[in-house]
Amino acid sequence: MAMALPAAGIRARSVQPSSNAPVPLSPNFGERRGGLVPELVVIHYTAMESCAAAAARLCDPRHEVSAHYLLDYDGTLLALVPETARAWHAGAGSWCGRDDINSRSIGIELANDGAEPFPEPQMRALETLLAGILARWNLPPEAVIGHSDMAPGRKTDPGARFDWRRLARTGLAVWPEPLGQTAPAESFAAFVQRFGYPAAPTETLLAAFRLRFRPWAKGSVDGLDAGLAQSLMLRFAIDQDGPVG
Repeated sequence: MAMALPAAGIRARSVQPSSNAPVPLSPNFGERRGGLVPELVVIHYTAMESCAAAAARLCDPRHEVSAHYLLDYDGTLLALVPETARAWHAGAGSWCGRDDINSRSIGIELANDGAEPFPEPQMRALETLLAGILARWNLPPEAVIGHSDMAPGRKTDPGARFDWRRLARTGLAVWPEPLGQTAPAESFAAFVQRFGYPAAPTETLLAAFRLRFRPWAKGSVDGLDAGLAQSLMLRFAIDQDGPVG
């Protein structure tokens, strides 16, 4: 099946054969296992010195790593792997009690060294790209997660500088509400796992949760962490017998 074309407004680069059907730039992909289709979108940062360096790595068969899309700082989009295929971006981890995230997701890499802000052109292009993906696959906002969400303790991308609240304001991710409510701190781990995070020590879950929802916070888990987690759990509690989201 041909790769889905990016939404209008994003500059896309791909190799075009004579049939005008897009072909992948990366050879690093396979078939989704067990008849699975995308249920999630996983956002990453490249943690490399340039988008060109990241593209070279994602397209090098020796590295056995890829993503469906790579977004440069200026908003230029590289479509690397067909959305229908299984890119190799997520690695070990789980979300909502399900593993093999590569077979269940679309991976988006953002050119970023891991510490710098995400520029406005890149964020605008990401919003356009996400809107198209969610529409094509009929996915809800809670299907958009970070690499650090599904692999707490192993991954930290897209990191503390990524603006999740901005995406939530346009229905492209989720954010806890109302803000400021508290809950018993000892319930935090249970709440975040009901939201979707995998089983892990409380301190590992807290670090991943704060990266996304409270990156300025320090210290041990507290009532505000638990309150935010409870808000998300009440609105988006997982159903482990049904599709994610």
